[in-house]
Amino acid sequence: MAEAWRINGTVLIACNCDWGCPCNVNARPTQGYCEGGWTWVTDEGRIGDVAIDGLSVSVFCKWPGAIHEGNGTAISFIDERADETQREALTRLVRGQVGGPWEVFINTYTLAGPEPAHYELTLDDYATTLRIGDTVHLELTPMSNPVTGAEAHSELHMPEALVVKRAVLATNKTFRVTDPAIDYDYSGRYSAFGRFEYQSS
Repeated sequence: MAEAWRINGTVLIACNCDWGCPCNVNARPTQGYCEGGWTWVTDEGRIGDVAIDGLSVSVFCKWPGAIHEGNGTAISFIDERADETQREALTRLVRGQVGGPWEVFINTYTLAGPEPAHYELTLDDYATTLRIGDTVHLELTPMSNPVTGAEAHSELHMPEALVVKRAVLATNKTFRVTDPAIDYDYSGRYSAFGRFEYQSS
């Protein structure tokens, strides 16, 4: 019998695509390849008998083409506040052994980790900031109208989407990942955030 699980919270997204990210609407990545990642900030969650409320997990990747074409490389992190039992459960989650989007993504990249890491996180809509140790730095900001310079506030509704069904589209002041396996700076490119809810079927 498959393990029962559920998890909900907020997902943060950032990548190398133009604002809005054409991958969201089944088109090719802006630059022909995908580099970016996700951080899932859990409000409530349970994997089997293990509660994971308030803990975060992240995956940052690079693929030579579109995600579904595979051959990617990825690194991953889990919140250092997790105890040993929670860490084991989150590791199985991120490595695609439980379900959710990770079960799909694990077929597209070679994954290193997850490694425990210190998260500095402020969830504040377009003013959200995230640091993961010295490796990841993300600061969101609204998109702006190219003619007037006014803030632009768009959302994308994706009923069939894997990661998030409704995303608030943004850009970022900063998006950097510095690791021997993954090293890029896509400040000023695409970001988004939204509510997620996954569970065992």
